[in-house]
Amino acid sequence: MSIENLINKVGIRALHCLDPETSHNATIKMLSTGLAPSFGQIKDKALEYKWGDLTFKNPVGMAAGFDKNAQAITPLMKLGFGHVEVGTVTPLPQEGNPKPRNFRLSADRAVINRYGFNNDGHDVVYERIRKVGRTPGVLGINIGANKLSEDRVADYVLGVKRFAELADYLTANISSPNTPGLRDLQEKDALAYLLSAIMDARNEQEDRLGRKVPVMLKIAPDVTEEAIKEIAEVVMTEKVDGMIVSNTTIARPSALKDKVQAKEAGGLSGAPLFERSTIALAKTRRAVGPDLPLFGVGGVDTPEKAAAKIFAGANQIQLYSGMVYEGQGLVKKINHHLSRLVALRDVSNLQDLVGIDNDLWADKPLDL
Repeated sequence: MSIENLINKVGIRALHCLDPETSHNATIKMLSTGLAPSFGQIKDKALEYKWGDLTFKNPVGMAAGFDKNAQAITPLMKLGFGHVEVGTVTPLPQEGNPKPRNFRLSADRAVINRYGFNNDGHDVVYERIRKVGRTPGVLGINIGANKLSEDRVADYVLGVKRFAELADYLTANISSPNTPGLRDLQEKDALAYLLSAIMDARNEQEDRLGRKVPVMLKIAPDVTEEAIKEIAEVVMTEKVDGMIVSNTTIARPSALKDKVQAKEAGGLSGAPLFERSTIALAKTRRAVGPDLPLFGVGGVDTPEKAAAKIFAGANQIQLYSGMVYEGQGLVKKINHHLSRLVALRDVSNLQDLVGIDNDLWADKPLDL
């Protein structure tokens, strides 16, 4: 075992001695103070992805929810992430749901959380990101609505207006299960109204910024195939720039081993989410066609699972819970694996492999 792997395993064990939320906060603190290792960005042109004026140096991103308050952007990129998505950020700061609200299902390599968009709010997060300045990777900012807001659409519009000048791309998160009624925005008419308002707000910023900031929509895995088709139709009509599939699930697969923790309310992430989220991703790719950028999220904790997301239709992947069990070296392992795959498949770029197994996944039923 290499020294790097040994340090990684010892670090995971130490953090798992703490309760999950304390462990999470300690990790953010460690990163923000520069105590984490720096693996650097992998240098392989075959892994680069160009999206408009953005270049993703590699396909592995840190999903929203980890660095909610933009405290560790550059350190995360130094771990090797090609992009980092901070947030979810709401206009006003909020505490989120009562503690405890984060639970490890170690036997299942899973996590359940019901944080409820706990964050420092637009003003504080804006200033943190502004002070970071130029970053070595692509920065996404995930925006949401306050729990007690009387006009949630207005909250998303505020997020666009506030962060358009700082974000490489923006993500509208309407799929968290931990804010009551938020997922109702995925219904066709409500979604059309929301996305129309968001895209209008984005377009209004173009003259000031000199660019159209790409906007992505993040959806839940707990949707029917018909709902995916309706969401895709609205996304294409409103000219949304991309989609992230998917958020956590409220389902509890019967195969879960930790029956006690499985009873906790909240969104389930980690290994048990992989199949459901990958099927939803593949069906979304089939619904939107080959050109719309898709980010695949859910259950990525091995290089092979990362590749499966690409093969199912993802241009980029994101992870979070996988690091809880695999540690900081997971990003490097995934990138090296994908780099080897490109060479073995005799293609010039990883994007040539996007969707090659789409039918394999898209033909499977969504097990609701």
